[in-house]
Amino acid sequence: MGFEGKSAVITGAASGIGLGLAQEAAKRGIRLVLADRDAAALETAADALPDALAVPTDVTDASAVERLAEVAFDRFGTVDLLFNNAGIMATGLSWEIAPARWDASIAVNVGGVLNGIRAFVPRMLAKGAPARIVNTASVGGFGPSPLMAPYSATKFAVVALTEALKGELDMLEAPIAVSLLAPGPVRSAIFDDPFGGEIHPATQSFVDTLRGMIGQHGMDPQPFAEAVFDAIGRGEYWIVPQPEALDPMLEQRHRMIRDRAEPHFALG
Repeated sequence: MGFEGKSAVITGAASGIGLGLAQEAAKRGIRLVLADRDAAALETAADALPDALAVPTDVTDASAVERLAEVAFDRFGTVDLLFNNAGIMATGLSWEIAPARWDASIAVNVGGVLNGIRAFVPRMLAKGAPARIVNTASVGGFGPSPLMAPYSATKFAVVALTEALKGELDMLEAPIAVSLLAPGPVRSAIFDDPFGGEIHPATQSFVDTLRGMIGQHGMDPQPFAEAVFDAIGRGEYWIVPQPEALDPMLEQRHRMIRDRAEPHFALG
């Protein structure tokens, strides 16, 4: 698919993967509506790009996402690309993570994607034009991890929701394509404040290890975004810019399930 003159909506666009996607989209001549709940950072991001409108949006608020869709369709007449990208991290022992932190993870990581689907798909169907929805999951959506159960559980849900969405649109013979984006380690702010309360020593050690791994082996958002748009251009459903982070884990997990073995985790 060619990108020049296309339109895109990106949630979670003020930093990290979302900002990288926005910057790469602008390089490819895509007109943008950017959404994030951090209004100040979002404005800064949009101001630095040639054709980008900032629409501060809390993706957990269905009415706010409806407004985002209205603004985007009013601005462009159609939306060619929708990136349901906003996400947050929560770490800790499952039973010690505060209910509010669990609720926020579910509301942002799953509810945000669902709100995007609800707001944009009916409008895309009504237009009847080719479009693509890209939902951001994670390699963690295929292999759960202790001490980050909210993230694992919600990203597993995004994998399932995205596959179901593709099946439903295929059943309708709709011109709307779907992609699942599964990042590995990407340098971003997602681990800046993953705790939200009292920190267990095991959790602190775990997060320190992950931060070190991301700092040493993580991709920068710019080459990551380039790989994402190249995959979209090829029309791919599975967008896995770092297969080295997914494939060995996936093979091990498949063996575990096939052999009915107990899960085993090696934590740093």
